[in-house]
Amino acid sequence: MVYEKKYSNGLRLVVKEMQGLMSVTMGVLVGTGASAETDSEDGISHFIEHMQFKGTEKRTAFEISDAFDRIGAQVNAFTGKDITCYYSKCTSDHTATCFELLSDLFLNSTFPEEEMEREKGVVCEEISMNEDTPEDLCLDLLATAFYGKENYGRNILGTAENVKRFTVADIIRYKKARYCPENIVISFAGAIDKTTAEALVESYFGVLSTGEFEYRPAKIIKPHLSLVKRKPIEQMHLAIAYPAVPRGDKREDIFSAINSILGGSMSARLFQEVREKRGLAYSVYSYISPFSECAAQNIYAGVNPNNLQQAYGAINAVIGDMKENGITEDEFLRSREQMKSGMFFSNESSNSQMLLYGRYMLNFNKVFDFEDKLNRINAMTYDDAQEMLSIMFNEKEKAVALVGNTDTPLSL
Repeated sequence: MVYEKKYSNGLRLVVKEMQGLMSVTMGVLVGTGASAETDSEDGISHFIEHMQFKGTEKRTAFEISDAFDRIGAQVNAFTGKDITCYYSKCTSDHTATCFELLSDLFLNSTFPEEEMEREKGVVCEEISMNEDTPEDLCLDLLATAFYGKENYGRNILGTAENVKRFTVADIIRYKKARYCPENIVISFAGAIDKTTAEALVESYFGVLSTGEFEYRPAKIIKPHLSLVKRKPIEQMHLAIAYPAVPRGDKREDIFSAINSILGGSMSARLFQEVREKRGLAYSVYSYISPFSECAAQNIYAGVNPNNLQQAYGAINAVIGDMKENGITEDEFLRSREQMKSGMFFSNESSNSQMLLYGRYMLNFNKVFDFEDKLNRINAMTYDDAQEMLSIMFNEKEKAVALVGNTDTPLSL
């Protein structure tokens, strides 16, 4: 059972009641992230996410975390390219207390100067950690190679230089422009009914008035670059991006099915060819990063430097074979079953359901329809997949990234 409510100030509520559970997951989702930032704001969405936990009008940073711990609740947040989400999970008997705590840190943060200076150090360490995680670094570099240095090409963490100079005024200015009720969805999933959820939202978020929301459309530029970043490490980390269909596109399900055949599981072609048959990589996979205006199909592998060209060639050969000879019907049917089971598994997790329904409401302004999605997956045919393959893997819009002990980029 799913309930939705849209308030006059633009705030949206979605509630997925799940029978048989003893817990509730709740989230406050904001439609902003790295892609909405300017150069001077680069990294501010993520920094704000950190600072929201650092003290409110009635609680210190410690008192916030201690209050969640006292009721046995989990609390966290994340920032993406186009979303920031604050969420918590608790047993159903603590729902009201947990939502009050989540609301307090979201609505009433005071951004104390002392905490802000400390947190700048924390975020700068996170940036350093990312620099020491070559897989993440490679995929960030791939986003820049595919989208350029702005919008979806931005690194979510931003730069240490930016983080060090952020002020409280910068935070307030950005929140005023982006943390507006018309850009916020509150999502509940689990052992909660619509009456309880609605009363909680209206009790704490009823104070929100229509803001001065700044719509910031993403200007999509695809430079189709091959970039390299030297790191004195043991492996070469390579990644490739091709265009995919944006979220909401009627072809997104069939595209996902083909991506699964390429690199979404242990039986996928990349895993079998590059790892199992040739022993060229431990980790090799593909995934789709969909956004409202665009999307990318990303392929990643970590390989021995001596095997770099061989591995790159093997990946390209797998893609070339799919383009030239298509896929088998057995592969298609297997992938379709994987998609369906993934939906059913997700349907049993309140965390997944909170995020699924919240994100869908944020992106499409309507309730996600499980049955419709399942019917669309069941309706996909092998011929649909073969037709989709004919427009995939456009070499003219390809981008490549390489991180390792070299200055020589891979050829496009």
